[in-house]
Amino acid sequence: MTRMTAARSPHSPAARPRPGLRERKKTRTREAIRAATYGLVGEQGYTATTVEQIADRAEVSPSTVFRYFPTKEDIVLTDEYDAVLPDLFRARPADEPWLDSLRAVLREAIGTGLREEPEVTRLRTRLMSEVPAVRSRMVESMSATGRLLAGAVAERTGLPPDGLEIRFLTASLLGGLLEVSRYWAEHGHRDDPAALVDRALDVVRDGLPPAGEA
Repeated sequence: MTRMTAARSPHSPAARPRPGLRERKKTRTREAIRAATYGLVGEQGYTATTVEQIADRAEVSPSTVFRYFPTKEDIVLTDEYDAVLPDLFRARPADEPWLDSLRAVLREAIGTGLREEPEVTRLRTRLMSEVPAVRSRMVESMSATGRLLAGAVAERTGLPPDGLEIRFLTASLLGGLLEVSRYWAEHGHRDDPAALVDRALDVVRDGLPPAGEA
């Protein structure tokens, strides 16, 4: 299989104003672990890849791998885009309808991932579709992203971020995005993922389409 490496996102910490030496070393170690994992998974599959193999290829100890990533699933799921979603949302025009802002932000995030890490993005979604442990961990990790997104949406709408309405909306959106990713992978990554996001958000706005039109 093709060997994969993790590309550096323009939104990643390494692409922001130059940090101190200690932080740069941490970033290099984190990227080395991710690149080693993607390479091994691409060559031999997820189940056959062990933390010991990842550590050996990244030239670190297994304990170092776990210091940066609590589980093997976290390595393949962690990216640099979730943390910037609220900032992207806040940067949209203040008078833009919030659903249009979400649509633009999600399309931008997906487009960035495909431009910067196309093979890794496809691999990650395939693993979410095929490996129950990866999918389960993804659902768990969504809670942190949901809190960040809830804060941004609450600012725009004036509703409390911990209110039922905002919590329901953000949980529905993130759960829906997980299903978009699985659908994309299950159909061989043939569709345009941005178009799939549009279809999903159209359901939020308009409800289900008539039978035969989906």
